Amino acid sequence: MSDSGGKDRKPATRLVTGGRRAEWTGGVVNPPVWRASTILYDSVADLKERQRDTHHRLYYGRRGTPTQWSLAEALTELEPGAEATLLYPSGVAAVSTALLSVLRPGDELLMVDSAYEPTRLLCDGLLKRFGVTTRYYDPLIGADIAGLFADSTRAVFLESPGSLTFEVQDVPAICAAAKARGIVTMLDNTWATPLFFPAISKGVDLSILACTKYVVGHSDVMLGSVTAAPSAWAKLRQTSYQLGQTASPDDAWLGARGLRTMGVRLAQHQANGVEVARWLAEQPEVARVIHPAIPGCPGHELWQRDFSGASGLFGFVLNGGDDAARAALIDGLDLFGIGFSWGGFESLVIPADPQSLRSATSWSAEGPLVRLHIGLEDPADLIADLRLGLDRFRAHKS
Repeated sequence: MSDSGGKDRKPATRLVTGGRRAEWTGGVVNPPVWRASTILYDSVADLKERQRDTHHRLYYGRRGTPTQWSLAEALTELEPGAEATLLYPSGVAAVSTALLSVLRPGDELLMVDSAYEPTRLLCDGLLKRFGVTTRYYDPLIGADIAGLFADSTRAVFLESPGSLTFEVQDVPAICAAAKARGIVTMLDNTWATPLFFPAISKGVDLSILACTKYVVGHSDVMLGSVTAAPSAWAKLRQTSYQLGQTASPDDAWLGARGLRTMGVRLAQHQANGVEVARWLAEQPEVARVIHPAIPGCPGHELWQRDFSGASGLFGFVLNGGDDAARAALIDGLDLFGIGFSWGGFESLVIPADPQSLRSATSWSAEGPLVRLHIGLEDPADLIADLRLGLDRFRAHKS
C-alpha cells in the first residue's frame, strides 16, 4: 500500500491507514508485534552508522521497533503540523516526561487549576523537589493569562475540558499569549483526542494523550503518548531517551488495533453521552449537568467554536443530598461499573469531590457530584438504570 497523499486524507481515513508502512507491515494488514531488547548488527561499521540516528531504525529495544513506530506515526498523522510522537507506559508517564523536557530548576510552571489529580501531585511533589515552582490558574482565564507571566515562567499546562468539572479552555488564546513570550504550551487532550480537537494546529507545542482511554478503547492496556510540534520535538525525544521511557510492543500493538476503530467508537460515545446528559438535565433530582456539549457548561461556547465533537465523559450535580445519598444512587447501578479510568466500551461511574483539588479557584455545588463515562450500551438501558438510581437517591435523601 502506498503512503502517497496521506496528508490530504480525512481524519477517519488516517485512522485506518496511518503508520502502515510496507516495511513495517511486511505485506500483512497490521504491523506484527516486534519484541526486542538486543538488536544484532552486520558489522562494527553497521553499528556505528546506525548510532547516527536511532529514530525509526532498529538500534536497541528501548528505542522502539516497527510496532511502536507504527502507532506513533499514526498518532502524528492525526495532528496537522506535528513533527512526531513518542509512546509511554501510561498517561501519567507521558505528562511527566513532557513537563521534564521543558522545565529546569528555578522555572515556573502555570498549571490549570482543574488538572487531573496525578498531574497536580506531580507538580506539588517531584517538580517541587526539583526546584520548579507551580502556580495554578483559573481554567477560564483565556488571553488574560498573559498577566500571570513572569520572567521565570517556562511553560503553561492546559487540560480542556478540565478533569472532573469539565471547563473548556480558550486554548488558541492561551497559546497565542504564551507564544508571544516564548513560553511552551502543553495540553492534556485525552477527553477530545486529536479527532475532535487537533491540538498542534491550535497552537499547542506538546499534545498529551492517556492512550489508555479512547485510543485503546477496551480498558485493558496502560499507554500514553506525546505528540510534539517541530520546536518541541528534540527536547522531548532527548528527555524520553534519557529517562528510559518506552512502551511495551504488545501494548503498542493493542493501542494501534484500538486506534483503527476509535472514530466509530467516539461517534457512538458522543451520541449516547449527549442523550443521557439531556435526559439527566430534565430530572428534578439533578441540579445541573456538566457536559461541554450542553449549554450551561463553563466554556460551552468555546467547545462550539473549537471542537468537532464530544466524548462520553461528563458529570452531574445532584440537587441536595449528602455522600450517603450519592452512594445509594451509585451502589445499586447495574450497567455502570464503579471504577477509575474511562474510554472503554463499558459505562462507568465514580463519586467526585473537586473541592479538595483546587487552589486558584473554588468549587461549590448544590449537592454531590457524580462523574459518568457513557459506554456503547443502548442509552435507553442506561437511562433506565439511572432512573432507578435517582429513585434511590430521592428515597435516601427524604
